Amino acid sequence: MKNSKQSLQQAGIRTIEWRSTLRGLFASGWTVAIIALALPIAIPVFSVLSSIFFEAKDTWQHLTDTVLTRYIVNSLLLMIGVGFGVVVIGVGCAWLVTMCRFRASRVFEWALLLPLAAPAYVLAYTYTDFLEFSGPVQTALRYIFGWSYGDYWFPNVRSLPGAILMLILVLYPYVYLLTRVAFLEQSTCTLEASRILGCSPWRSFMTVALPMARPAIVAGLALALMETLNDYGTVQYFGVDTFTTGIYRTWFGMGERIAANQLAAMLLLFVLGLILLERWSRSRTKYYQASSRYRQLQTYQLKGIREILAVTACLMPLFLGFLLPGCLLVKLTLANWQLTLDERFWIFARHSLILATLTAILAVVIALIMAYG
Repeated sequence: MKNSKQSLQQAGIRTIEWRSTLRGLFASGWTVAIIALALPIAIPVFSVLSSIFFEAKDTWQHLTDTVLTRYIVNSLLLMIGVGFGVVVIGVGCAWLVTMCRFRASRVFEWALLLPLAAPAYVLAYTYTDFLEFSGPVQTALRYIFGWSYGDYWFPNVRSLPGAILMLILVLYPYVYLLTRVAFLEQSTCTLEASRILGCSPWRSFMTVALPMARPAIVAGLALALMETLNDYGTVQYFGVDTFTTGIYRTWFGMGERIAANQLAAMLLLFVLGLILLERWSRSRTKYYQASSRYRQLQTYQLKGIREILAVTACLMPLFLGFLLPGCLLVKLTLANWQLTLDERFWIFARHSLILATLTAILAVVIALIMAYG
C-alpha cells in the first residue's frame, strides 16, 4: 500500500514537471514569436538612430542656416493645430452620439468613422481644385457679385492652415473611436452621483466623464499626431516645409543620405515623446470607473435648437471630410470617365483591394500575437 502511494506521488510530481516544462516551452515560443515580429520593425528605427554617430557637418551647417528652424516650427505648429482640432471634434462627437439621442444619431455612430478611409492628400487635391481661382466656388462668387481678379480676398487653401484642416478632417476618427469606447465603458452610477450633487449635464461631462476618458483621448491624440508627423503628400502638395519634406529633399535633392537619416532621427524624437505621453496617460488609469456596480448609460433626448446644433456638429466633419470630397471625385470621374475608367483603373483597383486585404489580415494577426504574448 505504501509503495503504491509513493508511486502515485512520483507520477503526480512527474506530471507537474511535464506541465511546467510545457508551459515554459509555450512561454518561450511566444517570446520567440514576438521577437521575430518586432525585429523587422525595429531594424529601420535602429538604422536611423545609428546615423547620429556619423559626420555630416557641412550639410548640417547648411540646414541649420537655412531651413532647419522652419522644419521644426512648421512641424510643431502642424501638431498643435491638428491636435486641438481632432480633440475638439473627436471628443465632442463621441459625447453627443454616446450620451444624447437626436435624429440620425445612430447613423452618426458609424458614419463619423468614414473620413478615416480618405487619405489627407486626396482631400488636398480635391479641395485645391474646388477652391482655386478657376474652381466652382470662386467662379460662382465672381458671377454673383460681378467681381474680377484682384477685387476680393479669398483664403489660400495651399498653406499651413489648409494642411492643418485637411489632416484634422481625416484624423479626428482616431480620437472619436477611442473616446466613444471609453464613454461606453463608464457606469451611469458615477454620472448620476454627480447629478445628485448638483452638477449640470455640462459640468458632469467636464468634471467626471472627461477625466475618466482622458487616457483614451490621449491615446487617440497620440495616434493622430504620429500620422501628422508621418504625412508627406499633403504638406508637400501645399508647399509646407516639415521634417518629412525635408528628409525627402535632403536625401533625393541633395544626395545626402546621412543628413536625411539624422533629420529622421530628430523626427523620431517627436514620435518618442508622443509614445511616452500616451504611456504616461495609461499609467494614470485611476480615472477610470472602479466601481463594480454598472448600469447602462442613460441618454439625453435632444429637441428643438439643441437637436439642430447636435446634428450640425456631427454632420459638418462628416460632410467636409467624406461626403463633399466624395461627391467631387465622383463628379470628376464621370466627367472624364473615358480617360479614367480605362484598363489601368481596374488594375489599380484590383491591386489596391488585394494589398488592403492582405495588409489587414497580417496586421490583425501580428497585433493579436504581440498583444497576447
